[in-house]
Amino acid sequence: MHLSRLFQRTVRMHGARPALTSGTLPPIDYAELDRRVRRLAHWLRHDRQLAHGERVAVLMKNCTEYAEALLAIWTAGLCAVPVNAKLHPQEVAYVLMDSGAKACVGGSDMLAALAPALGPAARVDLLDAHGPAWRTVAENGEPPVALLDVLEHGKAEDFAWLFYTSGTTGRPKGVMLTHANMVMMALNFFADVQGVGPQDALVHVAPMSHGGGLYGIAYMIQGGLQVVAASGGFDEAELLGLLHHYRKASLFAAPTIVGRLVTHVRSLELPEGVDPCPGLRNIITGGAPFYVEDIKAAVHTFGPRISQVYGQGESPMTISALKADALGEAVRCGDESLLASVGYAQTTVDIAILDEQGSRVPQGATGEVTLRSPSVMHGYWNNPEATAQTIRDHRLYTGDRGLLDERGLLHLKDRSKDVIISGGTNIYPREVEEVLLRHPGVREVSVIGLPDAEWGESVAAVVVRDLDSTPADADALDALCIDNIARFKRPKQYLFMDELPKNATGKVLKQELRNLVAQGVLKSNDRKPAIHPV
Repeated sequence: MHLSRLFQRTVRMHGARPALTSGTLPPIDYAELDRRVRRLAHWLRHDRQLAHGERVAVLMKNCTEYAEALLAIWTAGLCAVPVNAKLHPQEVAYVLMDSGAKACVGGSDMLAALAPALGPAARVDLLDAHGPAWRTVAENGEPPVALLDVLEHGKAEDFAWLFYTSGTTGRPKGVMLTHANMVMMALNFFADVQGVGPQDALVHVAPMSHGGGLYGIAYMIQGGLQVVAASGGFDEAELLGLLHHYRKASLFAAPTIVGRLVTHVRSLELPEGVDPCPGLRNIITGGAPFYVEDIKAAVHTFGPRISQVYGQGESPMTISALKADALGEAVRCGDESLLASVGYAQTTVDIAILDEQGSRVPQGATGEVTLRSPSVMHGYWNNPEATAQTIRDHRLYTGDRGLLDERGLLHLKDRSKDVIISGGTNIYPREVEEVLLRHPGVREVSVIGLPDAEWGESVAAVVVRDLDSTPADADALDALCIDNIARFKRPKQYLFMDELPKNATGKVLKQELRNLVAQGVLKSNDRKPAIHPV
């Protein structure tokens, strides 16, 4: 099913429902949103002369125009290329050139910075979504009849979303996702995360160029409301205000954002029994490891209103999930195994854990997480070699190491590239990180492997201290590890920073940490003697 047809279906069924707003402003309804979208779609196809299937980049911070632009692109039969607004103009230029984008919708400041990076030879139509031309088209004139060539001939196999991976290990790759992939993502959301009813609202605080924006599709299909935070991002006080204003509000947030919200709520010192966010229905978290202690803190703060998803750009938001009631019950009864997992395979997903020869490993053994699902990408844009490495025998090889336990719960160990091999023994950073986070003086931690002349790699922990709590020094952290994990897994170095480097989705950039150590920027005076793995 083509997303433009699903949007038209929602307009016919729920035209009077609120559809889109900024902050607490009065929302426009689906009928008005449809009129704006059809005007813009006609303008893109006929005035800007974009042909069916051509790519249109979207380069904006969160705003209502972002959601509007996506719907207009799909209604015009075009393919959206969402671009991380935090990228350098040279990085943005690479994405536009690699994707062959013929236009870029963005804010005036970002477009002005992008133009020199593109150079005079680039033929990319720069469209200011906050400028007078966009507003004039969206707001004035009789809306054209729905674009029949798209509604009649648009196919589920058409590309809808060309998403560029973060590129932390090289040039980013364009993930080709079809309308069918997007619809399957939404159906899995309804089955495995939460349903969407007439009073449900999705609050955008995470970048709409990533998972949060994708969940807007699920809300659009069911006639839900999308609310864009007026600040265009995450602000603790602003978000709590929105969670008082709306009755059934959900949001997608990286674990780091959840942690900041927990800290903010606790700082308010509200009387016992007072709900800090009465309108909250669900915080859906993903995009980075959600550690057990952080899950407990979130559930204790907000109640059983925290769910978890695990996915990749190559299978957007759709590999495994845990609903909010399951996580809440696990915290209540102390089910540490469930809390340490990323949940059960989503409805349309077949997960298999394979060894290096492509054979299934025994239950409970660690291998590479692979899957089959209708949500899986069709491949990487203009990169058949990378596609062949990632999709083999109709399976997506995620690059993540994990295992399936006796309950069918998926446990992630680490990215294959982040596994530390010391003296020939595999050490999984997440296992060490989970232990270190038990110390009250540790706010964040990332465990990395560093070159070691004798053992190949040694374990190092980069720690962000919580200065308001019990001091976390190397001796205390080392004792904690010795009490909880094998001695060979414990860090040989403890390095301390004020903040860990992260990408737009809140994922720690481990390669950047390794680079800082190699450059001598990040040093440790707390070196422990190396111990050969036993």
